[in-house]
Amino acid sequence: MSVPNIITFLRILAVPLAMYMILTGRMEWAFWLFVAAGVSDALDGAIARLFRAQTVLGGYLDPLADKTLIIGVYVALAYVGQIPLWLVMMVVFRDVMIVGGVILLFTLKETLAMQPLIVSKLNTVVQIALAAAVLAPPALGLPEFHLFGLEVVDALVYACTATTALSGVAYAQRAALLFNRHGGVA
Repeated sequence: MSVPNIITFLRILAVPLAMYMILTGRMEWAFWLFVAAGVSDALDGAIARLFRAQTVLGGYLDPLADKTLIIGVYVALAYVGQIPLWLVMMVVFRDVMIVGGVILLFTLKETLAMQPLIVSKLNTVVQIALAAAVLAPPALGLPEFHLFGLEVVDALVYACTATTALSGVAYAQRAALLFNRHGGVA
């Protein structure tokens, strides 16, 4: 295990703790743990690039850590009524669909570079922003964020819904093209 992979693995181990903090109403701790996870994500990537310590394992662990954190935090936030359950179900379904597609392609002996689509990167940014917008006010003693008269959390729920749907459709189209290369499996 390289240093970046150890940092990534620690980020995965932090997920149950972040969930526990949210579920027990310790939003300040949850917020700072979420921030630390974000910093560790940037740190492990920087170390891997700087010291040429990029590994195949890291290529899989890093997005797994990101998705695990988002899903864990979203499930906990939905449980305490801070974000809609249907949105969590949508986010989880999209991620399960992507992982299922990767597993299916692997069984078909298809080589697959783990390259996220641009809309998927945007979706990740929106998902992180939504979690931060929910966690920050109670953690930092701030009022709810508003933008043009609309609560920022509500705006981010709409944006997250749109980018999750667009990303899911884009990945489904990409998968259909790959499956068609295998004799019309799709």
